[in-house]
Amino acid sequence: MTTPIQLMAISPESFPAWRERSSLEYENDLVAMGETAAIAQQRAQASLAGAFPEGHPTPDNAVFFVVDDAGSTVGYLWVGRDTSDDSSAWWVWDIVIDAEQRGRGLGRATMQAAERYARSHGARTLGLNVFGFNHTARSLYETLGYDTTAIKMRKQL
Repeated sequence: MTTPIQLMAISPESFPAWRERSSLEYENDLVAMGETAAIAQQRAQASLAGAFPEGHPTPDNAVFFVVDDAGSTVGYLWVGRDTSDDSSAWWVWDIVIDAEQRGRGLGRATMQAAERYARSHGARTLGLNVFGFNHTARSLYETLGYDTTAIKMRKQL
């Protein structure tokens, strides 16, 4: 049974705060992977500036709040076309379920909603990246049928 959620398109007024939160989440992940705080901040800010050159989401690069069946915002989803020339290839750029809300099936329901959204916009594939340290997310994606297409490895010297 899927936990009911709704994807609510982010409002223009909420977008700057979401962008800051997403940037901080990405920075923290990059630092966890060994980047310096300064480099992580530069990379995260550049990534978001490049993704939203006009300063707002579009139907092909959409940001949603994830809302549970009680009407509470429990996370967010950013989904859009990938950066290849294949217009039918889409990507989950970011998905976050708030820490205190995890374990309720919300991540699974959000990914299924992302698949429906992408499919409704012409997607034939949906990809994503998961950091190596995020075993819980990787397990979820595997149970949803996502295949590993590359593994990046590194050793600290």
